[in-house]
Amino acid sequence: MVVTVAVAWLLLSAAASVQPEQDFYGFKAINIRGKLVSLDKYRGSVSLVVNVASECGFTDQHYRALQQLQRDLGPNHFNVLAFPCNQFGQQEPGSNKEIETFVRRTYSVSFPMFSKVAVTGSGAHPAFKYLIQTSGKEPTWNFWKYLVAPDGKVAGAWDATVSVEEIRPQVTALVRKLILQKREDL
Repeated sequence: MVVTVAVAWLLLSAAASVQPEQDFYGFKAINIRGKLVSLDKYRGSVSLVVNVASECGFTDQHYRALQQLQRDLGPNHFNVLAFPCNQFGQQEPGSNKEIETFVRRTYSVSFPMFSKVAVTGSGAHPAFKYLIQTSGKEPTWNFWKYLVAPDGKVAGAWDATVSVEEIRPQVTALVRKLILQKREDL
């Protein structure tokens, strides 16, 4: 019996060491239209993950800048991944359909939008739990931004008071590094 338990433990340990370490792209999320999406489809690209809100003082500035960043850098090597959240000041009260209509009409948003989620606390979406755990930074308001590298690891995190323009150099540098790496691999 002891030998069987020991063998089983060794097999489980070996299996655990073979499994790839969890990263952001290992999660799934429901998009704004209700379809389950594997975030793995963004692996190999740089992502800026943002918890967004439609009725926040930061809404206009951030949505305009995020859309411009998407236009300038995406979609082949970069994507803004937007996750509406109503946890801070109840500033995202609408339904997914209302949110999508608002951002498409008002800001011509072309980046991927996901369904409304919690980003903090016990009910937080697992992808945000990962972002918080690995960055050591937890959203305290709308428009927190996490820069995710092509391998799914967090490369930076900023709160809403840091503008998209301020982090553009870090985002651009990571995208540039990715493009150069892809050229070398050819």
